[in-house]
Amino acid sequence: MQPQQRRNSTQVMVGNVAVGGGAPVVVQSMTNTDTADVDDTVKQIAELADAGSEIVRITVNNKEAAQAVPFIMEKLDRKNVEVPVVGDFHYNGHVLLTQFPDCAKALAKFRINPGNTGTRGRDKNFCTIVEQAVKYDKPVRIGVNWGSLDQQLLALKMDENNELPEPKSSKEVMMDTIIESATRSSALAQDVGLAKDKIIISCKMSGVQDLIHIYRRMAAACDHPLHLGLTEAGMGMKGIVASSAALSVLLNEGIGDTIRISLTPQPGGDRAEEVRVGQQILQSMGIRSFIPQVTACPGCGRTKSTYFQELADEIQGYIREMMPIWRDVYPGVEDMHVAVMGCVVNGPGESKFADIGISLPGTFEEPKAPVYVDGEHRVTLSGDAIGKEFRKMLDDYIMNRFGRKTEQAEA
Repeated sequence: MQPQQRRNSTQVMVGNVAVGGGAPVVVQSMTNTDTADVDDTVKQIAELADAGSEIVRITVNNKEAAQAVPFIMEKLDRKNVEVPVVGDFHYNGHVLLTQFPDCAKALAKFRINPGNTGTRGRDKNFCTIVEQAVKYDKPVRIGVNWGSLDQQLLALKMDENNELPEPKSSKEVMMDTIIESATRSSALAQDVGLAKDKIIISCKMSGVQDLIHIYRRMAAACDHPLHLGLTEAGMGMKGIVASSAALSVLLNEGIGDTIRISLTPQPGGDRAEEVRVGQQILQSMGIRSFIPQVTACPGCGRTKSTYFQELADEIQGYIREMMPIWRDVYPGVEDMHVAVMGCVVNGPGESKFADIGISLPGTFEEPKAPVYVDGEHRVTLSGDAIGKEFRKMLDDYIMNRFGRKTEQAEA
């Protein structure tokens, strides 16, 4: 079974990355550095790009950050990091983009929150940002967020609702306002002169069911590409599960052209974790492939030894470590399926279904580990070097199978 056919949308180019219009669903992320710190920001952008973030957003919140942007792009260029960088503007974007034209020129896209373009002259400020996008031929993401919704528009919609014979709930009015803020802002941007193929829309919520509801409505209301993400998803398991639950439903319905998993990292944690989670959601849904998948059993009374767990973890870590190299040298390796199983119950079957798999001995089983390659029993390993020998077989399999693809392509 495959997800439903993707919703039709107008394609938008963000730098060299296509969003919508049938292009693959794009994974993106955002730095949490002080943008004015050029070296720190460049380092994190490079790390996110290396992890697979196809677009990276940075905060542009003051003049120091705006002044730093051209230098950030220059250093990225010297490092051969080609990821498009998006400027995130709130409150003073209209000032920064006009006062620092080199910043506007250097960015690949502007992100505007219609609710945060200033307390006075909100529409005028919004239009000023759009004018800069038109001037420098940049796309824009109109990013409505329920936590920073346009309060003037919300008050107007509440007043209108109070006049109805059967008023809606305040939650329903808020949902209506989010949709109207996005569609109204899109129309205003186009009135200012921004082309339709320069607009991406997001309507972020922090509740799973709310997000699903709002994006279903937004998908029906326009044909702009949609950026999906559960805002303020949270930390660790909560953020991962909530984001996966919400985005999987929408992606399965063909809704969504680019995604971001807004995880709160542990202090000093790896920002790239949200990139890997986004990739894994898409790969688990059968939408895109990013890295070979490792199947491993959960363990039971038959697998009292932790050896199969250790080997599964070792193989998964090794794959992740090698992917930056394999991705370039062995195209197609991201579709590979590896199995590391712990006993005879499901071990041989899962290993046969994998491209390459090993069935390790469980408790009281004979201390031998059959290895299956492309569904056929290839060899039975034993002794203290099973893990080392299996990893060598994995390397040989990748080189022989995917290396041939490279040779054929070059021929």
